[in-house]
Amino acid sequence: MKVLLQRVRRAQVTVADEVVGSIGLGLVALVGVEVGDGLDDAQRMAEKTALLRIFPDDAGRFHRSVRDCEGEVLVVSQFTLMADTRRGRRPSFTQAAPPEVAEALVGQFAANLTSRGIGVATGRFRAHMVVHLENDGPVTLLLQSRE
Repeated sequence: MKVLLQRVRRAQVTVADEVVGSIGLGLVALVGVEVGDGLDDAQRMAEKTALLRIFPDDAGRFHRSVRDCEGEVLVVSQFTLMADTRRGRRPSFTQAAPPEVAEALVGQFAANLTSRGIGVATGRFRAHMVVHLENDGPVTLLLQSRE
């Protein structure tokens, strides 16, 4: 599982001009699920997302997590994070989990964040989404459940 985190001041996702999810201060989490990922991956990535200290304290140092600053997380499924671009000009997505598996694990990732007391908004699985965000920093990190 890969989770691309972007620290934001605000973000929203729309489908067919309808806002389906929005947050204020927090993180946008673009989540890609790989063949072989399971519930333990969703659990670990949610814990890391919730507790990763990437928000500034009063001195401007990274000492606060999204939970510490009472931020929210906008979770958006992103199978293209599994792209293999090593050969040719067209990315291969053979390592992306089947949609049914990915949808369940992205949902579990979001539920794990919610169970940690974090406000969560989501995109809509298998829909063409437009994500609007205001980066803060910018701070962007890639988390991977497999190294």
